[in-house]
Amino acid sequence: MDARIDPIRALGLPSGSAHIIRNAGGRVVDAIRSLVISQSIVGTEEVAIVHHTQCGMQTFTDAEIRQKLRDERNAIADDIAFLPFHDLEQAIRDDIRIYRQSALLRQDIPVRGFVYEVETGQLREIV
Repeated sequence: MDARIDPIRALGLPSGSAHIIRNAGGRVVDAIRSLVISQSIVGTEEVAIVHHTQCGMQTFTDAEIRQKLRDERNAIADDIAFLPFHDLEQAIRDDIRIYRQSALLRQDIPVRGFVYEVETGQLREIV
């Protein structure tokens, strides 16, 4: 979701060669519906889960954002998981695990996780 990142350039791919699904924190649980469509209709054959340094999702907890919504908008969001995280690499590992546990997603293709280093523009694979 971060506007500082051009995913095609960061991944070194030709324009038009990849479906890019962007969401806050790059969380797989938010992307399953789009991944299913991409894989089932278009035939996507590889998945890269990419999170990045300096991510805003590392700056709050569910409790904090829920309180902020109550205070600023008088809105209750207790039923929404905002999916923040504190450990960037662990969040990627968790997302790969969630992907692998979904019966809706292809399990016969490569699924890899990466950290995009905003400071250097480099990708680092997480194993």
